Amino acid sequence: MAEEENQAQYFSRDFSWEELRDKVERNPSLRYHLSPSPSSPHPGDAIADAWRSFHSRHSSGKFFKERRYLLKEFPELIDCDSPICVLEVGCGNGSTALPILRAKPNVFVFACDCSREALERAEEMVSSSNLASVKHQFRTFVHDFSVNRFPDWLLCSSCQNSVRIQSHNKAEIEENGLIWLSDLSFFGAECCIGGIDFVTMIFTLSAVPLQKMPYVIAECISVLKPGGLLLFRDYGLYDMTMLRFPPDQKVGFREYMRSDGTLSYFFSLDSVRSLFLGAGFVELELEYCCVISVNHRMNKKMHRVWVHGKFQKPVHRSLGLSTR
Repeated sequence: MAEEENQAQYFSRDFSWEELRDKVERNPSLRYHLSPSPSSPHPGDAIADAWRSFHSRHSSGKFFKERRYLLKEFPELIDCDSPICVLEVGCGNGSTALPILRAKPNVFVFACDCSREALERAEEMVSSSNLASVKHQFRTFVHDFSVNRFPDWLLCSSCQNSVRIQSHNKAEIEENGLIWLSDLSFFGAECCIGGIDFVTMIFTLSAVPLQKMPYVIAECISVLKPGGLLLFRDYGLYDMTMLRFPPDQKVGFREYMRSDGTLSYFFSLDSVRSLFLGAGFVELELEYCCVISVNHRMNKKMHRVWVHGKFQKPVHRSLGLSTR
């Protein structure tokens, strides 16, 4: 019962985003957050290295909590009876993948991250979760999606077989993950443009340099099946975390760099809509999630703002329009 009450509180809309916006914009001490700032290019390798160091410092995985709320926010992941393939982009220690694996027996989750150490924690998290029967339904691979294309073996089964036939190097096949195809035999998928039913981007895009975001989203739509969904959740404009950044950590418009070198961008609904519609997605849901989180130890209320979105790859998207 306590868990249900906590979930109910978590999902409630505790305050008006418009009222928070007005309060912030009237506060002279917060005015620097509103002013445009020239964005400076961020070397992709440096950002990826910063996240690798971050995951190394938090190797215990205790920094992240299992995101059980996702199944309530994105019920599509478990509502359908048919088998599905999910790609978790920027999976960290597996806090998104694990609740999906718990809830749906006929799911296969691919999970990528730029940090090998984070992926090792994700594998350990799944292994120690009393879900031994689903180990073969969870596969990780190291991938910096901000600069590299997703591998071809994420495409449909026919395309995967074509790639396999063209490769004569067994080591290359194993490195690329094509050896995992035998685990997908129960899906019985027919040939299509893309091979993934759902892409999840949970607090991932905000960590990518702003100028690289369109590339990342275009890559995501390229591996989705026609009609497939991208499920999005990330930091929203005027979130408490944004307002805590000092002026010297502002490196662009709504973009900040932490002391450890990692980035954080804060999205408005319009900025999210522009990015995803520009890549060819259709908007299904897009809204602010406004939650008051209470720090009981310090007796403080924190106004958290996240952006919740669901975007669909058009069913009629043709081969001629594919980024591949």
